[in-house]
Amino acid sequence: MVAPLRMLSAGARRGAHLVPRRLPATTTLPRVAFQTRSLSNFVAPVHTPPPRRQPNLAAHAVISTFDLFSIGIGPSSSHTVGPMRAAKIFTYSLPLPLTTHIHSLKVSLHGSLAATGMGHMTPHSVLLGLMGEDPESVQVGRLEKVMEEVGAVGEIELGLQQGTKRVKFNLERDLTWHLNPLPAHPNGVRFTVFNEAGDMLATNEYFSVGGGFVVNEATQTAENLYYRDIDPSNAEPSRRDQHTHPSPAPVSAIAGPESTVEELPEPKPSGTPPYLFSTASSLIEYCRSHNLTIAQVVWENELAFRTEDEIREGLAKLWETMDGCIRNGVTSTDPLLPGGLRVKRRAPGLYRRLQKGFYPTIEGAESEVSQKLLGDPLSGGLVKSKKQRVGRLDHPVRMVPRRTTPVFPGIEYLSCMAIAVNEVNASGGRVVTAPTNGAAGVIPATLKYVTEFISQDPERDIMTFLLTASAIGMLFKRGATISAAEGGCMAEVGVACSMAAGGIAACLGAEPEVILQAAEIGIEHNLGLTCDPLGGLVQIPCIERNSLGAVKAVTAAQLAMAGGGEHTVSLDDAIEACRTTAEDMHSHYKETSLAGLATTVKIPLSSPAC
Repeated sequence: MVAPLRMLSAGARRGAHLVPRRLPATTTLPRVAFQTRSLSNFVAPVHTPPPRRQPNLAAHAVISTFDLFSIGIGPSSSHTVGPMRAAKIFTYSLPLPLTTHIHSLKVSLHGSLAATGMGHMTPHSVLLGLMGEDPESVQVGRLEKVMEEVGAVGEIELGLQQGTKRVKFNLERDLTWHLNPLPAHPNGVRFTVFNEAGDMLATNEYFSVGGGFVVNEATQTAENLYYRDIDPSNAEPSRRDQHTHPSPAPVSAIAGPESTVEELPEPKPSGTPPYLFSTASSLIEYCRSHNLTIAQVVWENELAFRTEDEIREGLAKLWETMDGCIRNGVTSTDPLLPGGLRVKRRAPGLYRRLQKGFYPTIEGAESEVSQKLLGDPLSGGLVKSKKQRVGRLDHPVRMVPRRTTPVFPGIEYLSCMAIAVNEVNASGGRVVTAPTNGAAGVIPATLKYVTEFISQDPERDIMTFLLTASAIGMLFKRGATISAAEGGCMAEVGVACSMAAGGIAACLGAEPEVILQAAEIGIEHNLGLTCDPLGGLVQIPCIERNSLGAVKAVTAAQLAMAGGGEHTVSLDDAIEACRTTAEDMHSHYKETSLAGLATTVKIPLSSPAC
């Protein structure tokens, strides 16, 4: 046994830590306690405000757009996508000499991952990650089956670098839940493997820090290190070290709009972006000094990671996935979302109510609508309600007929599209983190509205929108958080609203100062927004909040355009306020379902949420 353990130590910092002792005894918490009405069975963590965490001013904010926007599955980027990646990272880090001795496995979920884990399908995603599945390619619907499959046999087939290996895993005994978070982050998961004698072979703790990003103790200074690259040695230098100094800006970027630059062969990706901005003010300075829009700055940075064709194809794929998600949401025939709350899907009905949709007419929709438009005198020729209306016909204050035609069509389109995406997300469908799954509807809804009703050049505006929005998301990720477990829904729908507001303004031709002012307005009016999902499910109030976030984003862009970039509060100020607000917010309001709507609303679950 000595030789395999020594071989593990060489790669311990990148993956599984070596520990020469048995796993301490843990308390297995009953899974039925994850129903809303049973949360009293847990001992809630004591809330003590942490010391102020000052942002690392030496570190830049730049990551890839395709790290911030990534394709995965619902319902949660931090509770589903991140844990799946963490599990795969752990198994892939185990070296061959050690894997031959693995007999059993234990998994413990900590903090927010435990508090809402079943509703967010965290254990399901962990099991799939241990099997070697990836969020972008895993089959939709697989989440719903994996727990039953593993539970039936008491074993799991680990996906290793060298192949696969079946090991013992009892869901009741080997999967444990702990409301007290690990010190580094509220979203913690620990993996441990043992030999047949029960001796611990290796263990590691990982933290899902929002948007699908995963870190462990050795990589906390470079959060994006373990995002795409299971082996950190494959990551570009700027992803391994966010203190990397910028390389000289390319000539094409410095040249003015009227300058003539000799065409050169497309350079190979260098791995180091030229414009390593860290704040909104430094981003504007790059735009001014190099005569670039925000979208162009991000494009030039992306060239450090991939070619022009790869960037175009990647952005197109992101938008196709977002657009397809909207389509799937409005055409769904399932009446209810999964889970015990029995939430009705509303996107198909909202789409039919708009009558003239943003896709070709759904088969049968017109006939269904026409059957409802009965022309009743009381309803003013509109919908005749099946239920008796409240009110008197013979009263001096006459009853108002119920309308079905949209009052503000733009708002109704935005709401329909945002709700469609988040209903797909809530059902475990394919979505794009934007910047998270819980906030996945805001950006697709607003971008769809831009392309359908505003844009005269959709290809240009899709790239402009996504690249601009990603720059704003990067600033929040560095300066505050995009994790609801750290900052409540402010960090998800609030940040998405800010990103979308900037993207809309950019597609309206706004200057960089105006774009960032739109982003500031977007977050300013979401500060302090709590995360309090009912039953631990990403449904109530998450889905409606995306609808409101999309409407706020449009309003923020309009206000910024009217103001011309003049502001009292800068985006950097607002991001700092977001950070300090997140630190002061009680943990009960940070994706734990321990307060707010999650406890004041007494909705009996028709089936166990766990």
